[in-house]
Amino acid sequence: MNFATAVLTTGQMGEADRRCVLAGSSVSILMENAGRGVADEVVRRWSPRRVTVLCGPGNNGGDGFVAAKYLAHAGWNVRVALLGLRDKLKGAALHHAEAWREPIEVLSPESLDSAELVIDAIFGAGLSRPLEGAAKDTLERASVQRIPIVAVDIPSGVKGDTGEDVGAAAALLTVTCFRKKPGHLLFPGRALCGELVVTDIGTPAGVLEQIVPNTFENDPKVWLDALPQSRQCGNKYTRGHALISGGYPMTGAARMAARAAARVGAGLTTIAVPEVGLPIYATALTSIMVVPLARPADFDGLLKDSRITGFLIGPGAGVGEATRLRTLALLATRRATLIDADAITSFKEQPSALMDAIKGPCVMTPHEGEFKRVFDPGGDKLTRTRRAAARSGAVIVLKGADTVIAAPDGRAIVNANAPPTLATAGSGDVLSGIVLGLLTQGMEPFLAAAAAVWMHGAAANEFGPGLLAEDLPDLLPDVLRRLRGVNTCTR
Repeated sequence: MNFATAVLTTGQMGEADRRCVLAGSSVSILMENAGRGVADEVVRRWSPRRVTVLCGPGNNGGDGFVAAKYLAHAGWNVRVALLGLRDKLKGAALHHAEAWREPIEVLSPESLDSAELVIDAIFGAGLSRPLEGAAKDTLERASVQRIPIVAVDIPSGVKGDTGEDVGAAAALLTVTCFRKKPGHLLFPGRALCGELVVTDIGTPAGVLEQIVPNTFENDPKVWLDALPQSRQCGNKYTRGHALISGGYPMTGAARMAARAAARVGAGLTTIAVPEVGLPIYATALTSIMVVPLARPADFDGLLKDSRITGFLIGPGAGVGEATRLRTLALLATRRATLIDADAITSFKEQPSALMDAIKGPCVMTPHEGEFKRVFDPGGDKLTRTRRAAARSGAVIVLKGADTVIAAPDGRAIVNANAPPTLATAGSGDVLSGIVLGLLTQGMEPFLAAAAAVWMHGAAANEFGPGLLAEDLPDLLPDVLRRLRGVNTCTR
């Protein structure tokens, strides 16, 4: 994996700092660099004004003292308030507090009198309990009075490893160091961070090779090299043949998935449909092949075609025994299979039957409701998605504004490019089709899922307001063109 997009837990970030110190730096220097980075970002965005820096008793507070020093040197009117007693500070935080020669007052809501900007350097990502007392009251006042807040590391009251909100006030800007944390990407933490800036404090990138992170932010850097490429000597079968189990009377979902699979590069795409639905499918589709099924055995016959390289079942399939049996038949081929929507829900009474049947490449794309029907819903989003992947042996795509993609080996990717316009009927069916199209071309399931989720978001961003799910497949060629560096003006 490309460590450029690595996301570090609070523990891993602490280990990165420790290794940086072992390499010859010091905590004091790292803190100096972090605080200066905060001050620099503030100066870039605001003209000098009255600012209150709220400092906590740990290293986050030390960053705040440094930021206060640099802002004061730049001519700002700076007021510093400390949570707790000054003699409780220690180490580098104490060093930088002692370097602040101006008064230090006790942190309270009154610390914000006349403030036009607030820097929240109280707790940062390490807080594991609800925000309370003077810290909570002071940040609440800033929020009520609409005083802009700049958070150091992460807004106090957001858990760095999960994004859980335990009393945070929303920041307009968050400045963190070295790498993002899960709480910067997962909701509600992501919304509470406002604009997020990652600053360089001198931590060498090489420490990541020692830490070996297994969480990443979704980005083409992660999967672009694995994206299928067309070959001059290829043909439609070398690009893969996708088979979708289409439903009736709900026909739109499978049709949108099929168009997405074809648009993303599948050489052939076929929908197998109940005979009664053939006229609807056949009328609406041209390059997508439609095969009518007069009886269940007809579907089993299709599976004998070894040229079919990827399967999808779920969109519009209907919930029940027929879908459950068909899903098990697909999994028995041990060829790449994507399970979504009704195919997931069909196993709500016997989820172990689904998971035990997964022996080959498999991706499941549930939304939160479908996930809860077959998996343990306990824990934060990263934890429960990883646990589901390990239990099932499938790559799990837990959809949402902060979609998490997890592999059975523990790797996880958090997606952050999905616009709110994707919250529209059918967009999940299109996502399934994109994943299918990549799987069909032989892309490894974890990377295929991550690439599909990112392209799905990129396509929606391309369209903007008024998006309908059926718009998405036709936006994919431009997304692919940009990914491959081809001039978008030539067609």
